[in-house]
Amino acid sequence: ISFMEGGDTMCSFMVTSSPFPSTSGLSHSVCLEPVPPTGHCVPPARSGHRCVADSTNLYVFGGYNPDFEEAGGSENEDYPLFRELWRFHFATATWQQVRTEGYMPTELASMSAVLHGNNLLVFGGTGIPFGENNGNDVHVCNVQYKRWNLLNCRGKKPNKIYGQAMVIINGYLYVFGGTTGYLYSTDLHRLDLTTREWTHLKPNNVPSDLPEERYRHELAHDGQRIYILGGGTSWTSYTLEKIRAYNLETNYWEEMVTKPHEKIGYPAARRCHSCVQVKDEVFICGGYNGELILSDLWKINLQTFQWTKLPAAMPEPAYFHSAAVTPAGCMYVHGGVVNMSGNKRTGSLYKVWLVVPSLLELTWEKLLKTFPHLAQLSTLQLLSMGLTHALIQRLK
Repeated sequence: ISFMEGGDTMCSFMVTSSPFPSTSGLSHSVCLEPVPPTGHCVPPARSGHRCVADSTNLYVFGGYNPDFEEAGGSENEDYPLFRELWRFHFATATWQQVRTEGYMPTELASMSAVLHGNNLLVFGGTGIPFGENNGNDVHVCNVQYKRWNLLNCRGKKPNKIYGQAMVIINGYLYVFGGTTGYLYSTDLHRLDLTTREWTHLKPNNVPSDLPEERYRHELAHDGQRIYILGGGTSWTSYTLEKIRAYNLETNYWEEMVTKPHEKIGYPAARRCHSCVQVKDEVFICGGYNGELILSDLWKINLQTFQWTKLPAAMPEPAYFHSAAVTPAGCMYVHGGVVNMSGNKRTGSLYKVWLVVPSLLELTWEKLLKTFPHLAQLSTLQLLSMGLTHALIQRLK
């Protein structure tokens, strides 16, 4: 079988359609596809963790589970937290706990994480007791060399917070919001990843025109604006009808009025949801609105600000879960709290294509199903079969 790197250009007739059935009626909903792992090594159920993904792996860092047995019992020195990094290898559907060197952070719940090249950047978060053991350092784990380093930064760091959100734009790391456990923040900080200098941004708005203080929100961006999606406090969840946006060029907070789904209106207000972005489209799923745990999947287009409810849902409602999207457009959702009264967590992993997969991705998935032992072959054998170096990399 021969492959083309630009496989998606071979099937341009496909990408005009949606990966989901028509959303006009919304009479039925399909569940995100469970991803059953091969082998017995799986991360314990957790919440408050973070996920990131590249083409090859989903990385899961940190998390919390108050159930002593589920959290590993006496073998887990960090109970009820998980001071560990896991990876789920897409090609073989196997979990592996990554053995790393260097100093792994101890603030392991509601930190924020992004993948920048091969570097996993982790900021903030809280340990036990929550709100009294918070962080404001940037820890970097090179996932290729499996080594942690503390980023030595200049300038005034943000406060020690958790539940904040962050995004990288043009070599700058932006951090917004969060909580100390007692006070909620509306602060916006920027870290220059080249000079490693923190700057506390002071928008030109009057104080009454700043976004509401919040935590467990999510961020999206279009290069010019940073958008805040949802979030709240321990007593409220913020609406998604209007979205606050920070304009990087004017240094002003703006308010974007969104357009409702024509039949069912806007998505419910929520906090502790997950969010991923694919080009101009931002997808949110699950979360908590103060009364209900949610399982729905919505998208908003950052050019039209039109909300669309997608006819796919999480198999069970969850919040404090985490999601990540691969470069090819497949979203993976992991963990979370699934039952409030029982304070029950899950370790389930689900996936859903948010775009029509390219011909390359469709063929790759078929190939892996047909030849499950492909990963055991040598690089020379794989090259002789016609696989490209990029695909071989995904098997290793």
